[in-house]
This record gives sequence, structure tokens and C-alpha cells, in this order.
Amino acid sequence: YTGGEWNSVVKDWRTVNVKVALAYPDVYEIGMSNVGLAILYDLLNKRDDVLAERVYAPWVDMAYELRNENKPLFSLESKQPLNTFDIIGFSLAHELTYTNLLNMLDLAQIPVLVNERNDTCPLIIAGGVCGLNPEPMVDFIDLFVLGDGEEVMLELVDIYKRWKCSGMNGGKKELLRLAADLDGIYIPSLYKDSYNPDGTLSSLEPLCPEAKPVIRRRIVSELPEMPLKPVVPYLQLVHDRAVVEIQRGCTRGCRFCQAGIVYRPSRQRSQKEIIETAGELVANCGYDEISLLSLSSSDYPEIEKLVSILTTRYRQKRINVSLPSLRLDSFSISLADALWGRKKSGFTFAPEAGNERLRYAINKRLSDESMMKTIEMILSKGDANLKLYFMVGLPGETMDDVRSIVDLVGRIRQMRGPSRKRVNVKVNVSTFVPKPHTPFQWVSQDDERQLSAKHDVLRSGMKKIGAALSWHDPQSSLLEAILSRGDRRIGKAIYKAWQKGCSFDSWSEHFNYERWREAFIECDIDPAFYANRERSLDELLPWAHIDVGVRPSFLKREYERSLSGQETIDCQREHCISCGLERLVDACKERCLALSIITADVPVEEEGN
Repeated sequence: YTGGEWNSVVKDWRTVNVKVALAYPDVYEIGMSNVGLAILYDLLNKRDDVLAERVYAPWVDMAYELRNENKPLFSLESKQPLNTFDIIGFSLAHELTYTNLLNMLDLAQIPVLVNERNDTCPLIIAGGVCGLNPEPMVDFIDLFVLGDGEEVMLELVDIYKRWKCSGMNGGKKELLRLAADLDGIYIPSLYKDSYNPDGTLSSLEPLCPEAKPVIRRRIVSELPEMPLKPVVPYLQLVHDRAVVEIQRGCTRGCRFCQAGIVYRPSRQRSQKEIIETAGELVANCGYDEISLLSLSSSDYPEIEKLVSILTTRYRQKRINVSLPSLRLDSFSISLADALWGRKKSGFTFAPEAGNERLRYAINKRLSDESMMKTIEMILSKGDANLKLYFMVGLPGETMDDVRSIVDLVGRIRQMRGPSRKRVNVKVNVSTFVPKPHTPFQWVSQDDERQLSAKHDVLRSGMKKIGAALSWHDPQSSLLEAILSRGDRRIGKAIYKAWQKGCSFDSWSEHFNYERWREAFIECDIDPAFYANRERSLDELLPWAHIDVGVRPSFLKREYERSLSGQETIDCQREHCISCGLERLVDACKERCLALSIITADVPVEEEGN
């Protein structure tokens, strides 16, 4: 809570027009690892007329002291109370941080509900992947930034500055109308929801001309420059290393993966920029590890060459190079050789399912044979530590599919390296949560009883083969599904749960589903309606007014292909699959036209279909 870290930026409040607090609704150790906020912090502070400062969710002891002393939550750089800023921007990276956001507003002595704030209150905005279904949080947020925030955030600051310099004519309502004209900005108060007798959404109607019927996600064509002097923390973070975003977006097309849809298209930095950025970070921050960030780092063009250059350059300085997102099917011997250095922390992979049938259904193109060959290659180098990520509750999953996870891990455990030691395997099992804007957005989630039975199979199986197992609490996954696929009516339950004391819901020691259950009952909300209900392909979804670039018709087609286990190719490696981005992104449009791709099973659709 002290601020004053190396490379933090402190400006004179008297000389700056617009003051922005960048807020992450979780603890410092997690929020400081968020690359998106670090980029915005750098971009905003490069402007002379803007200052950006940071704030994170205080832990329960500090929150108690703030309330006990009647002191408002403050920023780290200048210790200014949050309620004195012009704009407070929250990053919504996970649904289970929603009650933390409410708690931070309350600690800042800012009314939690939008309709209780006046024109003197800061403008409360939010972005991040969860903002692509903004409806559960509209009671608390004035304005949502949808998609890549680097360009639109600067445009929003310009509008705020003009409005502020004009004497705030028309109040905050006028400011919101001005902001609504920007692409990628959603103003919830300019829309009205209505529902059918069965509880499903019937419409979300704009209330004024400025409110667009469909709000399109912002997409930057070129990735912005990475911060070369990011703030260096005083204590160890969850991801405590120098980070270089080497590419954004993934076109692999895993059908459960929200990030693979909402971060499209794939955009890469040049090797020259990556190498230069890594050098600046090492010089300016002093880290002993460089992490090459991407949704699938090994898909970066000529990744082996890039890693080889970096490891060779920094070997004498004992600086490690890491790839946090590797795929078993794209791993290569040359990449392993390039990565091999003094720090052998093991390898992490995500097969997701225990057999090929289910992997093909979710479009995770990975055969058992290629997986075993890759692991054999790893073991030939002497490493015997593996961490494997799987999911349970995937659409179409049977108990035999769950047992196949145990069988697969058992086969891996029997493998030997040069030392003849057995492979040390740690297994992490998450619960499938159907997410908005994915091919599985219509499917139901397993209920607590079904998930508990699957966890029992895994616990007993992993114990027999000697593999360590960790898994997600089924109730936590149920809440995540409710919040991720909710409509505006969910907001009152979030508010009620927070009033009952819910916060830090993603932390097991603080998660209390009984309070949430009480909140749902008191608000007359059936959790199963949002989490455990199969939705019709014709149902109007609460996030249908948000255009992420990928067409709903493409998502429906992918869902139907999953039912028969049909694979969909990666458009970066073969040809355009007409997902919808060819309408919006020049690079996709040019690729489509150059290849002249029209296939029988993947038709190019007309605009508006």
C-alpha cells in the first residue's frame, strides 16, 4: 500500500487536466501482473495533460482499518482519495472479482449504485474480457470499454477533457452521450431491457439516437509499444518477471475458449521489437526472467529462432527465458533445446481432455501419439517434471471420458527419462464454464452432483497412480457460470451478496456460497436458469448487442460441428474459415481475397447474416 516503487510515475496534480485511477479488483500481487493495465498506465502517463495512478483491492485487514478510521481508499502514487479522481477504470478479468469492485467503490466512499451518484462523482468505467457481457454489472458501471483499450481509452480521455474544460455543461448525462459516439463504448443507461414470460430476454432497446443497437469491439491493427520502464514491485508477484507480449490473439479455434474468440485476429510483434524490448526491460527492471507472452507462444512465427537469440544473449547474465503457453502438438526439439538453460522448472501443457474423441469435439487438435512423442522428447533431455491441465464437464463428456484422464496420466507416469526415474506429474482439473461469444455459449454446465461424482473418480484414480491432483470447487464454478452468462437482473444479487459480506470470491478462504445462495433466493433468481440450462440457438442472449467481430452464425456452425466431432482448421495455417473478422479487419480481408476461399462446409456469408 506504500507506492513509491521503481519506475512509478508521480505527476503534479495542479498541472494535469484529467486524472485517471487504474483499478484492479484483486490484491496487488495479482493486479500488478496484469499486462493490459501496465500498457494503459504507460500510454496515459506519456501525455502531459493526463495522469494515471494505480489502486488494488485492499486485503480484509486493510479494508477494516480504512473503514475503522473513516479514510477513503487511495491511489498508490500520490495517496489521493479515489473519489477525487476524474475517471476510475476497472479491469474485469474474472467474474469472481465483481464483489471486490463494489467493495472498492464503497471503501472509496463512492456510491456503489450508478443511480445514486451525482455529477461530482468520478466516471466509473470498466473493460477487460468480462466486459464483453457487461449486463450483470450495469448497475455499478457508467461506461464499458469493449475490446482493445489502447486507442479508445485515449479518445475517451479527450472527450472527458473537452467536457471538463467546457464547464461540464449538461452534466454527466451529456458526457455519456458524447462518449456513446465512440466505437467500442457501451453506455448501459441508454438501453432498456425486457423479458418474455419464460424469463428469457425479449429485447434490449436503445433509448436515444446516440445509443447504437450493436456495439462493435475495438480492435487495434498494430500492437502498441510495450512499456519499457514498467513499475517494479516491492514484493513477489504471481508472475514476477519481465513480460513481452509477442502476439495477441489465437486462431486455433478451441471451442470452449473465450480468449480464442474475443482476442482475434492474431497480431504479432516483429522479432526486432521483441528483442529490443527485452533488452530495455532487463536494463530498466533487473528481472532474472523474460516471459514471452501469448495465448499460444509456440505458434509465433520462427519462435525457435527468437528463443535461441534471447537465451544466447542472456545466458551469461543468468537470465531465463520462459514461454507460459505451449501446445504439445507444436512443441519441437529445437524449441526445447533453445529453452534448456540453468533453470529447469518443468513444462506445463493443457491436453484439456483425456482422449482424442473429446479433444476433437472441442477442436483441440492433439493426438495421443503426438503427445507421447513430445513427452518422450522432453524426457530425453532429462526433465521429469510435468504439469498437465484438464477440464471436466465438457459438452458430450461421459464418465468414461473422465476415467480416460486417469488412464492417460497413468501412461505418462510409466515413462522414463535417462535417469530411469518416473515422470513427476501434477494434474490440475478445472471445470468447464460455458462462456459468452463461444461455440459453447448455449450449452448447460454440469451441476454440483455431476461434478462431485467426476472429481471422486479423479481423486481415487490419481491416488492409485501417484499423481498430484488439484481441482476447482464446483460451487465456485457454478457462480462463475451464473455471473458470466447473466443478464441485468443478476446485478441485484451481486449487490445483495456484497451486502452480506461477500468479497474475494476467487479466494477459497473467503468464498462463501451460502451467502450467494441466500442472495439468489432473496432476489428471486434461480441459479440453474443461468448455469445449468441448455439454451436454444434462437434465444436472444444477454450479450447479443456486443459484436466481438466473430459472427454468431459462425459460433452456431462450430457448435454443430462439435456434436459430430468435426475439426475446424486454423486459418493462419491453411485458409480463411469465414468467422466474420474478414468484414472488419483489413489483414483478414486481404487474406480472404487473396486466397479466394469458398468451401462447401464453410460458406462465406453475406454482410449482416
